[in-house]
Amino acid sequence: MKNLKILMTAFIVGLGLLSFTTTDHDRNKTQKENISAKGYEVGDEAADFKLKNIDGKMVSLSDFKSAKGFIVVFTCNHCPYAKKYEDRIIELDKKYKSQGYPVIAINPNDPNVQPEDGYQQMIERAKQKGFTFPYLVDEGQKIYPQYGATKTPHVFVLKKENGKNIVKYIGAIDNNYDNPNDVSEYYAQDAVNALIKGEPVKMTKTVAIGCTIKVKK
Repeated sequence: MKNLKILMTAFIVGLGLLSFTTTDHDRNKTQKENISAKGYEVGDEAADFKLKNIDGKMVSLSDFKSAKGFIVVFTCNHCPYAKKYEDRIIELDKKYKSQGYPVIAINPNDPNVQPEDGYQQMIERAKQKGFTFPYLVDEGQKIYPQYGATKTPHVFVLKKENGKNIVKYIGAIDNNYDNPNDVSEYYAQDAVNALIKGEPVKMTKTVAIGCTIKVKK
């Protein structure tokens, strides 16, 4: 009887330790997942990617050898906000590509959820609007969570520092999606201008205004 009690006590203690270890492991795993889902903050290094462009070629940030940085814009075809900003995104590329900061547009939406954002539709939209920049598809939706993009459009201005792409600005393109003539704060433009001049970015983060990213169900 005494031996049985000892065995039962050892079993209960062991079960408790196993439960604690499993719970602790799950907690750590959840914390890591939450950090990963959070995306980049200003000052973080943005990892490179390799995504398919509308011309069928694979594009990476490392392909742009002479670039000083990038204006990465998560955008799409269907979103009314994204459509309002298309001309302004084109202007950003035309203005800053020659100064070392090209636009890299990425469509993060799942086409099964939003058919208007399919690959063929991307090709047609880019041709219709005369996009001057790569328009990449985030197949498998692996890149936008790394960045922490939540809207279309959502901008990330990066600067090359010691071979790394460092995040310098996150948020909206400007403060008036509806009418470019009523814009009073040019967030993305001001950030790039500051970087070109070698000055710190004054407004490093704003709230992106747009449609939610359409995630595979």
